[in-house]
Amino acid sequence: MDLTHLDENNRPKMVDVSEKQETTRVAVASGQISMSQEAYNAIITNNTKKGPVLQTAVVASIMGVKKTSELIPMCHPLLLSGINCDVVELPELPGFKLVVTAKLNGQTGVEMEALTGTSIGLLTIYDMVKAIDKSMVISNIQLESKSGGKSGDFKR
Repeated sequence: MDLTHLDENNRPKMVDVSEKQETTRVAVASGQISMSQEAYNAIITNNTKKGPVLQTAVVASIMGVKKTSELIPMCHPLLLSGINCDVVELPELPGFKLVVTAKLNGQTGVEMEALTGTSIGLLTIYDMVKAIDKSMVISNIQLESKSGGKSGDFKR
């Protein structure tokens, strides 16, 4: 199997997608963060020193999606057409689940963008409440679904 990110001299390269057809591509990724009841309550009641945690995490997720090509070396800069971040409260954990959707019409997929946005959003939650709970756990960052492109659709 040939590796697509290495040239004939075994040097790294970014894949040339110029011959690929433009299609509508959508990727959804998710992840969760578990924490102490005290940290969860502080977030829910907007009683943290650093401000509104969940709103800031949503903005961070969007920024993470947009900056993916600057963080992951072989990712193409993309003209995104839509980004959405949903936060699901998980009181039984206690914690939160982030679900990030990235969309575009283009020649390459947006899976890495959705995964990066999820990671950055969860890290932002950690950063904003680490003074209350340093033992938080970020987990289950995963691709939920993708559509469009040559490889077809995927649903977990």
